[in-house]
Amino acid sequence: MRTAQVTRNTLETQITVSLNLDGTGASTLATGVPFLDHMLDQIARHGLIDLDIQAKGDLHIDAHHTVEDTGITLGQAFAQALGDKKGIRRYGHAYVPLDEALSRVVIDLSGRPGLEYHVDYTRARIGEFDVDLFLEFFRGFINHAGVTLHIDNLRGINAHHQAETIFKAFGRALRMAVEPDLRMGDVLPSTKGAL
Repeated sequence: MRTAQVTRNTLETQITVSLNLDGTGASTLATGVPFLDHMLDQIARHGLIDLDIQAKGDLHIDAHHTVEDTGITLGQAFAQALGDKKGIRRYGHAYVPLDEALSRVVIDLSGRPGLEYHVDYTRARIGEFDVDLFLEFFRGFINHAGVTLHIDNLRGINAHHQAETIFKAFGRALRMAVEPDLRMGDVLPSTKGAL
């Protein structure tokens, strides 16, 4: 089982992430930021990743530290659960529509952090949630998971739909990338011999 549990404690946040890359999409989420929980549920459900995230943060200031540190801790747990990466597909991609919105996410479990994030939200807030924080979430994730990630919202009018297509596509791209490649066997998917 490709599982991990990581706890990250700072003066700003206390976060524990448990995940199972070979799960069923079950999630238990309590970050104190309801819209973030809704998006994390998309990752679990569409990635078939069992995900338990418990976070306490300085929400009396704002949600920035909680969202960013959740991305960091999730990235650490993901890297730990993935292990040596032998026999995986390595690459994943997904297009996901939701009504008028359409997003594309492409991922490479390369061992190198890189992020191309091209999202022009139609409004700055979804309810109480500041959409700028999603960039911080994904930066935290890629830096600690060691992945290259391209996120493109291709169209959308409703900001909620834009965000949801991104997170659904992210979950599906992750699912594809971590899948065992039966033709690969126990071989590392790299000509370098290292990821």
